[in-house]
Amino acid sequence: MLMKDKVGLITGGGSGMGMAAALELAREGATVVLAGRTEDKLRSARERIVSQGGSAEIYIADAASREDNESLVAFVESRFGRLDFAFNNAGGHGEFHPIHETPIEEAEWVIDLNFKGVYYGVKYQVEAMLRSGGGSIVNNASIFGLRGVEGIAHYVASKHAVVGLTKAVAKEYAKSNIRVNAICPGATETPNYMRSTGGDVHLLDEMIPMRRIGQPHEVGKVVLWMLSDQAKYVTGSTLSVDGGMSI
Repeated sequence: MLMKDKVGLITGGGSGMGMAAALELAREGATVVLAGRTEDKLRSARERIVSQGGSAEIYIADAASREDNESLVAFVESRFGRLDFAFNNAGGHGEFHPIHETPIEEAEWVIDLNFKGVYYGVKYQVEAMLRSGGGSIVNNASIFGLRGVEGIAHYVASKHAVVGLTKAVAKEYAKSNIRVNAICPGATETPNYMRSTGGDVHLLDEMIPMRRIGQPHEVGKVVLWMLSDQAKYVTGSTLSVDGGMSI
């Protein structure tokens, strides 16, 4: 039981990579607080975890909100007495447009969700972990936190910022028993990916050395490892989970 008696939170925990990570963590003994904006999705994810013998709570929160990130951490501390781990997973992007045609409202939404939300989350999570003697954080960046792609400059910039934030905070708290790492998933069969591709799971196969997109549980297992003590000498790292797309 890699996470026995550990307590943590996952933003965007109602579907996709967030739910997959929650399932892996719960199977290994963790209590997981699933945070997100859509109550039905969170309840469904919680029921799935509980049906498999795991422990989970839900918390309605907008990951892009500073206030919601603060209150989410406060809820975990008040309910369980500490915060051992966090997976800052929530993110997204809109339509593909060159930067001069991208509506400013869309760019602000993407940057607020993908970067500011992670920044606020890390800030309050670190504060809680300092109070309890340490912990582990994983931030969900993207393959586009490592490389560029046309049409979503705001998304690419926000994910690069997540990678930079991860490195800086990891260095700041390495002596405080707090590890901070990032994953950089490639194409993964999540609801957001399916919306973007019109449901075509093979659209990007030729771009991927493994010739297939990833599955959420494959990302979830990596998150589990990075959060667990099996990775206790790993901090400030960015790990690609992309079938070789970043080669």
